[in-house]
Amino acid sequence: MSNKLDFEAGDFVVYPAHGVGRVEGIETHSIAGMEVQLYAITFEKERMTLKVPVGKAKAAGLRRLSTKDRIKVALETLQGRSRVRRTMWSRRAQEYEAKINSGDPVSIAEVVRDLYRGADQSDQSYSERQIYQAALERLARELAAVEKIDELKATERLELVLKKAA
Repeated sequence: MSNKLDFEAGDFVVYPAHGVGRVEGIETHSIAGMEVQLYAITFEKERMTLKVPVGKAKAAGLRRLSTKDRIKVALETLQGRSRVRRTMWSRRAQEYEAKINSGDPVSIAEVVRDLYRGADQSDQSYSERQIYQAALERLARELAAVEKIDELKATERLELVLKKAA
């Protein structure tokens, strides 16, 4: 069984529901009598290892890090006007979660932009802050991996872009 592998050990990848991880290796396991190749992906922040079947990786949304151009579009999105719809918070929260879990940096940037509150703006509810933090972290992790900087620097850079835009 020699599938052409999309990723190899050491590659940074993005899994939509968890963000940036690193492929630790490709393992072969016997499941229900069949040999299955799995990507072993570690997410340091969550101290978690995820095993994704090689054949199902694409369907699961596993992808390479974004290009610098895609990150640039995400940063430009942060500078746009926030578009907060006047629907119930529970519905908006669901939409925000879906955007974060899409794994797309531009969609995540929309969430960060829409939920960002400058020092002079009104307070956020606990759940708004939670979703904002989750989106900011996810975006910062991918920015950090693409730009080869640490996550703290990436977060500071994102917040600087937001402050300038506000």
